[in-house]
Amino acid sequence: MDLFDLQVNKMKRENAPLAYRMRPRSLDEVRGQEHIVGAGSVLRKAIEKDELHSFVLFGPPGTGKTSIARIIAGMTNSHFEILQAVTGGVGDIKKIAADAEQRLKFYQQRTVVFVDEIHRFNKSQQDVLLPFVENGTFILIGATTENPLYELNNALLSRMRLYILEALDEKALNQIIVEALHDKERGLGSLNISIDQDAVRFITELVKGDARMALNIVEAAVNSYADPEKSLHIDVALLQKISGRPLLKYDKTGDYHYDTISAFIKSIRGSDPDAALFWLAVMIEGGEDPKFIARRLIVHAAEDIGLADPYGLTLAVAAARALEFVGMPEARIPLAEATIYLATAPKSNSSKVAIDKAIAAVRNSQKIVVPSAIADTSHAKAGLLGKGKGYKYPHDYGGYVEQKYLPDELEGSSFYQAGDNGYERKIKAIMAGIKKNKS
Repeated sequence: MDLFDLQVNKMKRENAPLAYRMRPRSLDEVRGQEHIVGAGSVLRKAIEKDELHSFVLFGPPGTGKTSIARIIAGMTNSHFEILQAVTGGVGDIKKIAADAEQRLKFYQQRTVVFVDEIHRFNKSQQDVLLPFVENGTFILIGATTENPLYELNNALLSRMRLYILEALDEKALNQIIVEALHDKERGLGSLNISIDQDAVRFITELVKGDARMALNIVEAAVNSYADPEKSLHIDVALLQKISGRPLLKYDKTGDYHYDTISAFIKSIRGSDPDAALFWLAVMIEGGEDPKFIARRLIVHAAEDIGLADPYGLTLAVAAARALEFVGMPEARIPLAEATIYLATAPKSNSSKVAIDKAIAAVRNSQKIVVPSAIADTSHAKAGLLGKGKGYKYPHDYGGYVEQKYLPDELEGSSFYQAGDNGYERKIKAIMAGIKKNKS
């Protein structure tokens, strides 16, 4: 590397974003993850002894996953390879594995492979990794923001340890922000900048545990100030001015997605309209597909409201149609209307229970034969097969007549049990009247 290259690299470092410049350089500088890399932790001992094992770092964005991997790269005597899951393919994996085998054979040097965003590897790519991890060709370190229990093959995951990084709390974020403001080498220490505690609290609430986002906001506040020669005080008013609306930590395909929709549905099921509206707002603000929300409302209306209030399903479908007709953001209103209605409606899962019982009966039946009386008679010669013989037309009997509708082996079976909520009370009364007429 010549003098020109050194100068270029220096300029790159100086012009790099604050979050990049303030990346921790040692395990002692990693904030908020003491349970993972703190003194005496299993992973820290393994790193310090250079006795690494394959593992996955799972946590939200901006919690230090990549930083920990970079620190490991500087501490291990092993050869360190970085593979981006977004751009790397099967060929890249096999090339790294072949080189690792040669390195181990001729130089007795191990290879550590770091795969960023490992959840982006598809099943076939993960399958290629498996034998190399299993036979010790290389040590695999994966980083992911998505729950590996959902995103990684069980076989691969079983051969790796899982370390869960936590979203940074206010104390850790406060420390990171203060360090960035005072660090003269990498941070903003050469400038005359102060920040009040309310502003720090505002940032921590805004970023939801993401250190990278927190430092980006601080840097944006500094860059918004016209005169760098004068002192700058960062307060809530300035942050509100430059931050805009909160950036929600929400992904549309991973763990947060599943947790949020679960919270949404369970809030409706629990008859809490305020909580349901909050989780609806989280999904809308987080960029969730509104059609997905509408579909879940339809399913929920049938599954948990059901016949206690049959209009619930009608309203949920109407909200979905309204979404198609007017689009967002206006459709947020009919989605909210449906959410409130379903949350406050009487609840019954009798339809779900009934169909599940019926399906179980079908699966357990040895032979299913339609009773001849209720078989199809549309064919001209159906009568020759005895179809329709003995069928009693209910309307000729005042709307109800007792006859066999179920197959012989299921005669007398009961799948649907009307509940005591809402409209089902009426259904229960109707069915009771029918049974009374039978006797």
